[in-house]
Amino acid sequence: MITKNRYQPSDYAGKLAKGFIRNPLTVVLGVFLLAIGYLALEIMPREENPQMVVSGSTVIVALPGASAEEIQRVIVEPLERKLKEIKGVEHIYGTAMDNVGIVNAAFFIGEVKEDSNLKIYDKIMQNSDIFPIGAMDPIVKPLDIDVDIPIVSVAFFSNGGELSKTELYNSVKKIQHHINGLSNVAVTEIKGGNKTQFNIEVDLHKLSGYNLSMGQITQAVQALSYSVPAIKNRTKDNQIIMFGVKNAIESSKDIANIIVAQYMGSPIYLKQVAKVEKSYDIQNFKSAFISVRDKDGKFTPLRDQVTLTVSKLQGTNAVVIADAVKNELETYKEYLNKNGINYVITRNDGQRANEAVNELVYHLVLSIVIIAILLVLVLGWRESLIVTFTVPAILAITLFIAYLTDQTINRITLFAFLLSLGLLVDAAIIVIENIHRHFHSIESEDESIDDLMIKATDEIGPPTNIATLAIIMTMIPMAFVGQMMGQFMKPIPANVPVSLIASLFVAYIFTPYLALRMLKKPKHHKEESK
Repeated sequence: MITKNRYQPSDYAGKLAKGFIRNPLTVVLGVFLLAIGYLALEIMPREENPQMVVSGSTVIVALPGASAEEIQRVIVEPLERKLKEIKGVEHIYGTAMDNVGIVNAAFFIGEVKEDSNLKIYDKIMQNSDIFPIGAMDPIVKPLDIDVDIPIVSVAFFSNGGELSKTELYNSVKKIQHHINGLSNVAVTEIKGGNKTQFNIEVDLHKLSGYNLSMGQITQAVQALSYSVPAIKNRTKDNQIIMFGVKNAIESSKDIANIIVAQYMGSPIYLKQVAKVEKSYDIQNFKSAFISVRDKDGKFTPLRDQVTLTVSKLQGTNAVVIADAVKNELETYKEYLNKNGINYVITRNDGQRANEAVNELVYHLVLSIVIIAILLVLVLGWRESLIVTFTVPAILAITLFIAYLTDQTINRITLFAFLLSLGLLVDAAIIVIENIHRHFHSIESEDESIDDLMIKATDEIGPPTNIATLAIIMTMIPMAFVGQMMGQFMKPIPANVPVSLIASLFVAYIFTPYLALRMLKKPKHHKEESK
């Protein structure tokens, strides 16, 4: 028989207990919380480290013909003074070289990236008159930590080494185009390898014999390197006539037949003073090599390699993007085998992030089991089960709120859960302990079970609320920590207070509900009252 509640709670703890203790929707609420928590765990972006807001820009100004000392005096120093005027700039680093000056402006960590980039560009445009005559337009390259740090790196190399440097580069270039089109991929970049280009090796002795200069060679080649677009015109009959001029440079022979000068009415061709061939960019002195371990455990000889790096958009799932890149590479296996190309994934932050998250989730579950065992020894197995259920419910609420606030699952986020795990069960333990005390109290023998549950929960409401609030207040100062440490530890003050507040609601709603159905009120003998 179900008795009516006679006890009227005065605190929110008792009111919540009274509202849910006999409510059939309490079970639905519990299943719903666990479901949204599991859903958030699966769909939240996973990263190894939390997102950090790092702002900065690199300003490049070229002044052809100027020495490093001149660059320092007329470009680097004036530019440093102007950039230092921008609010939020922490450090200025300037470098002067022959023909070019480079100034790096680093903002305080936490400054809004878009605003910082706009401040740099605006300051340079307002003070463009500080640059000397002959200086080229400044180039502003913003720093983007999400784009500049790749999550996947793939090294491509020729199986037998028979491919030329340019053939390997061009093959990887085709793959890069398709990978760059994958969802949430920000930037792809090819490092190493050599691009195809026409090389002109001028014979200085022949150049002197024909009384020519390098400037004449350069002007002659540049004069024919322009592509003339199609030209439209109309006739009297309103007919459109289109014609175009074919590009004069399409092969090494075209370049070799360029007329660089005339002597006594006779043309002097480029091939008479230089050797022209279609090859690779010989001015690129960078190279990379790879040695791969075969099935026998032996390393192959060093081979030229081209590395394709993939960066992701901010706040996206590194695991999903890394898997998408791997699947895309699988579709090119036949193409790569046909061209004698193999590849090795040298960096996979998605896999590392997934392993780190899974390991911390495992330790999180292990910690819950340890807490359950300890509670069995102290309170009893029924009470232990009740308290243990509240932990996943609290974590589910915290995960879902983290998902709604665009957070990612990373090592620091899960560390915040581990940090607060011992605090999450405090409210539930206090409630179940007070219920246990009332159950075994002779004074409560005549009270109905519902009144006993509500009264026990209502009594501990105010002190539990104040104790939880005090713990939350200790976490709030961490949210005001600046610089890199503040950005790195941001998930702790963002998630621990949420989990502690959730622990109160879960303890006040589900602990009395479960205790009513799992605990049995003992019968007191008459001699106990003497």
